[in-house]
Order: sequence, then structure tokens, then C-alpha cells
Amino acid sequence: MRNSLLPLLVLLLLLAISCKKNNSDHPHPPIKDSVSASDFARNFGNAVSRDFIVQLVDVSNNPVPGATVTIGTSTTQTNPAGIAIIKNAGVYERFAYIRAVKTGFMEGSRALMPSTSPNVIKIMMLPNHITATVNSGVTSDVSLSNGTRITFDGNFKTLTGTAYTGAVSVIVNSLEASDNNLFAKMPGMLYAQNAAGDAKLLETYGMINVELLGSAGQKLQISNKAQIEMNITAAQLSVAPATIPLWHFDETLGYWKEAGVANKVGNKYIGEVAHFSWWNFDIPLATSAVQLQIKVVDPANNPLANVKTVLFRTGGAYASYADYTLFNGTVTGTVPQNEVLTLKLYDICGNVIYTQNIGPFTANSNVLPDIVLNLPATQVATINGSLKKCNNTNVTNGYVSINYGQQTFLTLINNGAFSFQTIVCSTDPVTVFGEDADNHQNTGTLNYIITSPTTNIGNIPACNTSAESITYAIDGGVTKIIAANITASATGNSFSITGNTPGHMDAIDIQGNSITPGTYSTLSGFQIYGNGLSTNINPVFNTFNITYNLVNVGAVGQYIDVSFSGTYNEIVMTGMNMGYNLSHSISGTAHVIRDN
Repeated sequence: MRNSLLPLLVLLLLLAISCKKNNSDHPHPPIKDSVSASDFARNFGNAVSRDFIVQLVDVSNNPVPGATVTIGTSTTQTNPAGIAIIKNAGVYERFAYIRAVKTGFMEGSRALMPSTSPNVIKIMMLPNHITATVNSGVTSDVSLSNGTRITFDGNFKTLTGTAYTGAVSVIVNSLEASDNNLFAKMPGMLYAQNAAGDAKLLETYGMINVELLGSAGQKLQISNKAQIEMNITAAQLSVAPATIPLWHFDETLGYWKEAGVANKVGNKYIGEVAHFSWWNFDIPLATSAVQLQIKVVDPANNPLANVKTVLFRTGGAYASYADYTLFNGTVTGTVPQNEVLTLKLYDICGNVIYTQNIGPFTANSNVLPDIVLNLPATQVATINGSLKKCNNTNVTNGYVSINYGQQTFLTLINNGAFSFQTIVCSTDPVTVFGEDADNHQNTGTLNYIITSPTTNIGNIPACNTSAESITYAIDGGVTKIIAANITASATGNSFSITGNTPGHMDAIDIQGNSITPGTYSTLSGFQIYGNGLSTNINPVFNTFNITYNLVNVGAVGQYIDVSFSGTYNEIVMTGMNMGYNLSHSISGTAHVIRDN
């Protein structure tokens, strides 16, 4: 992310919040469970259109393709590199909420104050692997190796309120405050509504997410209360208060709500909750928030982009972390009023190149004097280039990914040109990859050696056609890739995609009942063969809950793009008789050339 400060304590929040409703520069939290458009307009400013490029990765930083990304009413899927582009998304001036969903992962999300420049978002998707299985009717514990523990009283219910009996699959993820990837993993941002309905900035002591599934894969909830407990990190233990508020994340609204309290017992916080989602052990900050802008320049007063900016709050156990300065050298966010902060700047290799105490700040808006980095000219470099279509015209809808040092930078391309500025800290080459999203063509991976002050890589044509393929995974297992024996057609208002590997060991047949891009319910005639499953899964006998998102149905010779995810019950045959049901999840994508 390069458009905002995202600190652990307070800089994460870009909504310059204030509890005074007569201050139009600051949003106020909605105080209703159901928020209307007029409420959002009042709290978060006017409705606006903004551009976004979203990168989804798993916890090992591998791309997550075929995930559904939603911003407002706009929806798309991530490509094989885990990248999704959404332009002109309907958001608010001071609030945008991004959600990402894919079978095999917990829902990922991010909330921020959107920039007028393209907003670059990275979300690290957490796996929804089953942690343990418990049974209804008995008290049971589920624990993680880091000390997180959930205690159930044995009473569970369906989402409609019906009592549930039987085995319960429990999925637990916990995030310690010291997690280096906290901001990429956690939902929303540290913006909250307390029990009185007031806006609050939060300082986190850790988060827990729990999901419950019945024997048929249906979502469950607890009927009464459950106990949650989490270790306090060593760095926070001495300053941890005796009691701390509990906050749950509202997945519809995109922010945290106060609901309960946890007590400090030894080196843990222990509390009770009445339902499960994300739960946060957080202290609400008492001071008001003020806006701060920082600008970084070189000795010639040229702005320096892509400089990592970190703020440390006095008394805070962990750094308040910001991403990178924009092309104009600035980064803007909110800080606590009347506090002295420590500012540190880093190059992309993780080296500290500047340290200064700043503040306290009292005004609503503050601009720090320009920070001049007295670096040798050989340490600053700009990489310029232009992304071209294969016909040598400018790419008007695409992106460029640049890898250098420890970071990956993404830039939306609207007119072909791009510029990347960095502080040289390594002899490693810069890796560049560009994609023409309209034509599904890319540049391939290109390597360049940085030379100061300017490295002009010229025109890079996107002429490598993304190979057609069908990819899918069952029950979050190994991804199957079919890259040959693929046929695709569209007739009338329906489309058909089939593909198989030699011997039909992996095969899939997708039938869609519309050729108009959009999201649709269960696929009609969805079939899958092999992979240790039954010979034929027939929709006449099987229960399906599959959603597919049709992105494009091109003309003959062009691409059909679709992603799908959901669940199905496999009917296993025993002789001539119906056998038993096996519940499975499936997710996948198809990027295939239309044959007729």
C-alpha cells in the first residue's frame, strides 16, 4: 500500500476521526447496526469513484488466484498472479472497504481512506484449515501452540437459530500484536465504535478469529457463551492493563464494535463472547486524532518516493508502521494529539536511513517541514518505462509489478508510462512484469540492473499470451491445472467449458446459463471426474452450492474468463444402490479460448 499510513496503534486509521459532529473534516462512526447510504455520506463524506489494484497472497506470500474481490458494488477476480484491478469503484471520500473471498481461505478485507491516485492494497489471506473437531453436548477446549484457547460449553446452533447436535469443526486463527504481517492479515483497520457509539482509535493486544462448521459443512454459531484467551506478548506484559475491552469486527460495515471485556490472568487475557467472528483485545486511545503529512526530498528538493516511513508512539510496545511515500514524496495519516513520536525512515532493504523525534501536535492538520535525506547521488535511482500492447500502442488498462530489495510495488497503467523511484541499497537486479489486462497478454519477467540517477528501460511490449488453462482445487488441496485438451463454446445465452488431462485423471465440465458478465448461482450441469472422487457427479442426485463469476465471454478466438467456488455433496455409489454423502469444497478459474 502506498497511499496511506497504516500504523499498529493509530496511524493505520486514515479516517481523520473526531467525535465532534460539527467538524466536517472528520468522519463519525455510524451508530446503527443497519447503516443507510445517507448515514455513510454523513460519516464518511460524499460518494466518489476511485481506482484500486489489489494483491492477494497466502501466508507464505504466494499469489491467490481466482479469488472474488468486492469494493462497493464492483466485483472481479484475481488473475494467476493474485492481482485484481477495479477502476471507478463506488466508495466514500474517507472510507473504502475491500473484501476478498475464496474457498479454502478465511474472508480477507481492508478498510482505508482512498486516495485520488490509484490505491494499492495487499491482503494476506488466512487458511480455513480445520484446527480441531469437538462434539455438541460436552465442554471442550481447542488450543493453538501460541497459547490461544477457546472453551466451548457444548451448545451450538445453526445460523437460523436451530439447535445443532453432532460433530463441530473448529477453525481458529490468531494474530499477535507482534506479527510482522499484522496489517496484511487483519480485517478492516483499527477504527472502532465503542459501546457509547463514539469513534475510537485502537491499540491492539492481539486478535482471534473462530469459525464453526457442522458435519455437512454448514456454518454454526454458539448458543450461549464461549471463553477466549490469548497470550500477552512479552513486550506488552508489563504495561498491559488489568482489564481490556473486547471488540468484534462487523464484516458488513468494515469496522470494530465494542462488546465485552477481558481480564488479565497471569500472562493472558481471558474473556467471554456470545458469538464468533474476529475478536480484538484492544485499548481505545483517549487522545484525539490529528492529521499529519510528511514529505521526503533529496538535497536538490526532488521528492523521494517509495521510502518506508515508521512512527513509534511513546510507550507503545511496537512500531507504528507506515508503508511508502507517494510519487510526490508525501505520506499522510493520523496521529494522537499532544504526543511526542519517533519517526524512522527505511530503504527497501530494511536499513534505517533517518531518525527524528516529532510532535507534539495540537492542530487538526499538521505538515511537517520537509525531511531532506542527504544521500549520495548514486543511492537514488529512477526507473522509467512504458508498457505497450503487442501492436505497440499504449496499454490503457493494466499494471506493472516491480520487485526490488524486500518489496513488491504495483502500479496501475492508464497511458502506458510508468516511473519507479527507489533508494539503491542492493546490487540485486530489479524484476519487472507488466500485464495488458484487456488482452490477457504480458511482458514475461524482465530483469534490469539499476543505474543512477536514471534507468530508462524503454518500451516493454506485452506480447506473451496468457496460456489458456483451467485450475481448480478440492477441499483446499493441491491445485489441479488443465492446460491442454480444452474446448470452450458459447451458444445463445449459455457457455460450455471442458478440459481433461490424459486418461481423464483430472477433468472438469463447466456449464453456465448466461453469457452476460456477472455473478450467478449454482452452475447448471456442473460435473467433475477423477481425483479420487466418484466417476460422475450428477446434479440430478447431488446437492450443489456453487457460485460463479463470469468476467468475459469473447468472440470466437478470444477468451472466456470465469471463476467459481462453493460446495457440493458427492454421492458415492455402492453397487446399484445409493451410498453415502461426502461434503466437498471446490474453487477454481478458467481462462480459455472460445472455439465456437
